Amino acid sequence: MLWYNSPATEWSHALPIGNGRLGAMVYGQTTTEVLQLNEDSVWYGGPQDRLPKAALQNLPELRRLIREGRQREAEALVRAAFFAYPSSQRHYEPLGTLYLDFDHGHQNSDVIDYRRELDISKAISSVQYSCNGIQYHRDVIASYPDQVIGINLSSSQSSKYTIRLNRVSEREYETNEFLDTLTTRDGKIIMHATPGGGGNRLCCVVSARSNDPDGCVQVLGNTLVVTGKSSTILLASQTTFRVEDPEVAALNDIDQCGSWSDILDRHLGDYRSLYERVSLKLSPDDSHIPTNIRLQRQPDPGLVALYHNYGRYLLISCSRPGDKALPATLQGIWNPSFQPPWGSKYTININTQMNYWPANVSNLPECEMPLFELLERVQVNGTKTAKEMYGCRGWCAHHNTDIWADTDPQDKWMPATLWPLGGAWLCTHIWERHLFFEDKAFLQRFFPVLEGCVRFLLDFLIEDEHGYYVTNPSLSPENTFKNQRGEEGVFCEASTMDIQILTAVFKAYIASRDILKDLGTVDVAEVTKALTGLPPVIISPTGLLQEWGRNDYEEAEPGHRHTSHLWGLHPGDSITPASTPEFAEAASAVLTRRAAHGGGHTGWSRAWLINLHARLGQAAKSKEHIVLLLRKSTLPNLLDDHPPFQIDGNFGGSAGIIEMIIQSHEVVSGERIVRLLPTWPLEWGSGRVEGIRVRGGAAITFEWRDGKIDGPVLFESDLDLNKYTIVSPNGSKTKVEGKGHHEIKFSY
Repeated sequence: MLWYNSPATEWSHALPIGNGRLGAMVYGQTTTEVLQLNEDSVWYGGPQDRLPKAALQNLPELRRLIREGRQREAEALVRAAFFAYPSSQRHYEPLGTLYLDFDHGHQNSDVIDYRRELDISKAISSVQYSCNGIQYHRDVIASYPDQVIGINLSSSQSSKYTIRLNRVSEREYETNEFLDTLTTRDGKIIMHATPGGGGNRLCCVVSARSNDPDGCVQVLGNTLVVTGKSSTILLASQTTFRVEDPEVAALNDIDQCGSWSDILDRHLGDYRSLYERVSLKLSPDDSHIPTNIRLQRQPDPGLVALYHNYGRYLLISCSRPGDKALPATLQGIWNPSFQPPWGSKYTININTQMNYWPANVSNLPECEMPLFELLERVQVNGTKTAKEMYGCRGWCAHHNTDIWADTDPQDKWMPATLWPLGGAWLCTHIWERHLFFEDKAFLQRFFPVLEGCVRFLLDFLIEDEHGYYVTNPSLSPENTFKNQRGEEGVFCEASTMDIQILTAVFKAYIASRDILKDLGTVDVAEVTKALTGLPPVIISPTGLLQEWGRNDYEEAEPGHRHTSHLWGLHPGDSITPASTPEFAEAASAVLTRRAAHGGGHTGWSRAWLINLHARLGQAAKSKEHIVLLLRKSTLPNLLDDHPPFQIDGNFGGSAGIIEMIIQSHEVVSGERIVRLLPTWPLEWGSGRVEGIRVRGGAAITFEWRDGKIDGPVLFESDLDLNKYTIVSPNGSKTKVEGKGHHEIKFSY
């Protein structure tokens, strides 16, 4: 439960609800209630052809300049021939704002016993208070089964309020570009709008009904006036992204709903079927303290559990399967601005991927399906990008994409724009999903996406002077180096991150072919040759993992937020303290250096640090970054603060908490290693996890106290042939094999 004893006065205090497609930020105000609205397909503009036409003919020259270390000339060529026009992909926009004007609580002294809360076990935002002797209560939900936002209001005596709907908030300048028409008809408010740039046309419909025999709903201009002791408001919205006639579809969504109790029952049944699969409880728990006050104190373990559980709530609320489902943007679905930071797009050099780190381990595979469905569309557009920019078969995508699955370079920012491996990183999610659930049908469906990526990588690789297969152009996303002459640059051959991603993709392809047998047209021998011909990861003379491949460059910003060259440690699995201790030590040295220069200063980057230190077995460091994430990078409503708001920190932090409790990324001699409490701080008391997924097709439940397993470990395996070694916090091991229920007991 998130709870507060005062209304939200700004967006960063409001509470998010969502059904994957529709979302709202609920303020809980007593004079004019505000719901800032979003629908996930409301974007500025339509598809674009931005392909850099001169890229392919200049690729050999660019590769030569990069190989010779001529940074200024290489960057000038990129600026002239490789940047796209227009430079930007499309951006996400708000749906509108819903207002409820009440005739009470105009003075602070009028309102007593105020409480607003977000019950994440039910996905209900509630407000209750008393004003002039009358008790008021309202619940707000975003129903996935009914595809509506519902508000139920009740009071101890009859009262009156007015409903208004607008495309913009009252604080923004209203122009014609935001709104087409706003009318009332048949007791409903109907809003039509076309986002700027000719985006998807939208319709938003609001209806109200009184549940009180003596109540009524009246139309007054473009508003609805509701009187009575109990009433229900329903809001639906559709766009031409999914339907031909958004008004007909939105009206139908409302008309099929039924009573509030029916809507609520369907909502709870659907939501709980996902949320209750996994549970994390930690104690002590200071849940009696308002959430915004808890954030100002030393975090109690219960707040850490709430943060993880909130991450699961957010993922369920902003990423659900459906017709043309869309994945979570940089802001999930909760964006208040017509010019959002970074366009609120899909940044695929870390941020979109981080959004889905908790999906498998938290047993929410359905919630990652929108990402895979977007990836199918990215593959189509990326085929043209691969062919016409790089002369390659297969497909590729750069460091951003949007609702239209744009794969061409985004922005004109040298440290990030020309990096064609964003799609390759996304393909590692296909294999990760398979590792957790071993769903052959899923792997078969998305295998063509993986194979197309491999085909591009094979064509994109070139031989370097040492005979290794390297990527060129290559960079380490968003970071800049200083070469031996003191010149700043970004381009290299075969950045460490590139090689780690290629290694993972090639291994995933070879393993997938072994599983699917009759699928695949790329020669496995060719993939194996490329895999074994990749250059090695290098440790510098100062003991650091080198970031720019063979080049021991100095970082221009030693505390940089991206730790791209540690990809193999996390989210990859090629670096572990047990199997590659020298690389783990070099990775640790990188983290120490970053910390000494202010690393982790953004919410999402600190979330990544939690996971990286957890993989290294560094409990104190993981705890330190959780504390700092909560203290410095979390808004009063528990949303991540980059700053500004970016939701990836929530998801990365949620995943990192579980990474400290359970790890399952290692395989030794064909056995999956499952480590319990590998980096959990002893001082964080006792806890219990239920239903956490581990790779290899299994789920695990156990309790602990003072760093020791308390009682039996329940291990549920879905598969007959898989073998596991369960490692307790003190290092003792138990082997588990085969499908079914296993009860493991550790002695101390």
